[in-house]
Amino acid sequence: MTAKTKWIIDTAHSEIGFKVKHMMISTVTGHFENFHATAESSNDDFIDADFDFSAQTASINTKNGDRDAHLKSDDFFNAEKYPELVFKSTSFDGEILVGNLTIRDITKEIKLDVDFNGIAVDPYGQTKAGFEATGTLNRKDFNLTWSAVTESGNIVVSDTVKLIINVQFIKKV
Repeated sequence: MTAKTKWIIDTAHSEIGFKVKHMMISTVTGHFENFHATAESSNDDFIDADFDFSAQTASINTKNGDRDAHLKSDDFFNAEKYPELVFKSTSFDGEILVGNLTIRDITKEIKLDVDFNGIAVDPYGQTKAGFEATGTLNRKDFNLTWSAVTESGNIVVSDTVKLIINVQFIKKV
């Protein structure tokens, strides 16, 4: 059996972001400030690597304090009762990452399109691997069901959430 290489996320060079339509006329962007991720790979192309990720739901940041407080409430994440969201991969073929995402008390399979940007050694001798991943999910699948409609009939928050994940991992030695 081949030994697996362990990697930990380089949070200074990573961002876990999302975009969602607001009133169907503009897009709100946000990210999580506090997150952790690991990867274990048997080879340098990361095919069939295992990826684990978690984010603290209370660390959500959309650059608007009132909106962030609403997102932390029971209308959305209920950060007090469900302090983290968790992703655990089930397969990676080099382009599609499949795994189980748990938000609140709901777990669903999601698929992310992934660009593996390669491996490089930084000026300090650390080996790093970079990935860009995108995907969409329906927030209501995870019991994030708050909804409102404007006077003109526009939905305030879209059900579809776009995920934009840019991460760099550091090889553990």
